[in-house]
Amino acid sequence: MGNCLTGDVAGGKQAIGGVQQRPTSTTTNNAAQNDAVDFFFRSRGQYPLFSQIELSLSASNLIDRDITSKSDPMAVMYLRKKDGKLEEIGRTEVILNSLNPNWIEKITVSFQFETVQTLVFHVFDVDTRYHNVPVKTLKLKEQDYLGEATCVLSEVMTKPNRSMTLNLHGDFGAGVSRKLGTLSLQAEETVASKTVVEMNLRSDPFLRISRLVENSIVVPVCRTEVVDNNLNPIWKPVCLTMQQFGSKDTPLLIECLDFNTSGNHELIGRTEKSVAELERLCQQREAINFVYPSTSHGRNKVLKGQLIVDRFVEKIQYSFLDYISSGFELNFMVAVDFTASNGDPRTPSSLHYNDPSGRLNSYQKAIMEVGEVIQFYDSDRRFPAWGFGGRTADGHVSHAFNLNGASYGDEVVGVEGIMSAYSSALANVALAGPTLFSHVVDKAAHTASQSLSQNSPKYFVLLIITDGVLTDMAGTIDALVRASDLPLSVLIVGVGNTDFTQMEILDADKGRRLESSTGRVATRDIVQFVPMKEVHSGQVSVVQALLEELPGQFLSYVRCRNINPVGAPAI
Repeated sequence: MGNCLTGDVAGGKQAIGGVQQRPTSTTTNNAAQNDAVDFFFRSRGQYPLFSQIELSLSASNLIDRDITSKSDPMAVMYLRKKDGKLEEIGRTEVILNSLNPNWIEKITVSFQFETVQTLVFHVFDVDTRYHNVPVKTLKLKEQDYLGEATCVLSEVMTKPNRSMTLNLHGDFGAGVSRKLGTLSLQAEETVASKTVVEMNLRSDPFLRISRLVENSIVVPVCRTEVVDNNLNPIWKPVCLTMQQFGSKDTPLLIECLDFNTSGNHELIGRTEKSVAELERLCQQREAINFVYPSTSHGRNKVLKGQLIVDRFVEKIQYSFLDYISSGFELNFMVAVDFTASNGDPRTPSSLHYNDPSGRLNSYQKAIMEVGEVIQFYDSDRRFPAWGFGGRTADGHVSHAFNLNGASYGDEVVGVEGIMSAYSSALANVALAGPTLFSHVVDKAAHTASQSLSQNSPKYFVLLIITDGVLTDMAGTIDALVRASDLPLSVLIVGVGNTDFTQMEILDADKGRRLESSTGRVATRDIVQFVPMKEVHSGQVSVVQALLEELPGQFLSYVRCRNINPVGAPAI
């Protein structure tokens, strides 16, 4: 994964991974169909033949809803379903202080020739207090509405440049008529290639890299982190996939900008070079000067500032589906919160209430929704299942007891087995406390570490379902940092209305890795947190959240250890 940035939040100072590889078609040539691969596509509404389309969005002349600064816009794309309801497809990042945003975060949609796919775009001004909140968890009703636009995907795809500009409109009350600006779309069919280039670049404050497509249309693809107070910075390696740069001969616009907290970054200089030309610069140990464009029709000014390519590596990377289809498995484990803060299971207000009518409680919903996804990736469907924070039959409070009540053997069969063990535990385990995660994380880590000694093609996913505030935050962070070296991811689902600020810290979505009490920094981010109340209010899907980040966490593990798919040659 690369170190490109997606937004202007804090000037885009937090480095995140590059665009994940996405296939453009699937086939069923193999005699034995791979259920996991098939489910991966079906969960996204993708079927054996489709084209993956990436939409780049920009806007012009948006209205200003802020008082002391410009709007901080974010765009959300929906697909209108047959029943008229809107299904959210994706969101851009937030751009600070801009009425003319050019978003870097692409939104991907599957183009189906035989279907009329109506796209609806809503633009919002994100309130200042949410600037450090992951965009996927933002409550849209709490943001200022800036307007909306609608089009049909096939309209965009049949345009000569696959681009379209739409007028934004909206209802701001009777008798109110105002121009809301425009929204522009640029559609590109993704390239199914595993080729990536990784470069170490050296120049001034920060770089923005864009691809030049037909008619000089500029599509931003990457941005380096900001290096403060340094006129000769060396950035983290920039990783570009072929999906991003198109081909080695496609021209790239490389702009050097001086960071400004207002969002109006000052252009220092720019240059146009293809990936092939950047490779030659590295091989020949040459530097190129940036140019400042002339404001008149005179010559561009050649600057002293230079771009240097210290390192250039072209390589092939296997995708998530390469590993899954080769026989790699995701082994599922679950841990359920049995602390007293959940409420007496006999009362309807309890999060553990066993409704006689058969209506599922929050824990059962989480087990079903997440388990139904993960089970496709685990061939034997035997899942370790634990509880924590409960007083067991021996009178002791345990923070990692077997959910099935057995003294030995913590596995149950299938999602149904988890549900049955959970119901049985509610009848035999008294809710107690406090809320500790470290025990179940260590237990999962032990299982994952055993697979390493057996050289098994397995990756483990621990689902923790909880309602409470952690008592052992430091201990949990220590356990997660230790586990970050192992083939393990931790998915936390929050139920109830508790303040889940601690879970957001564990998630580390803001780019800063967890640090243990001894100062050790996690090897990688292994935690994904999803609040169940947002899921059921339609803000985000558990399935979507799981499949969005889990493949990236899996790939970060196997790639940094040079682990290849089963039977695949080294690349």
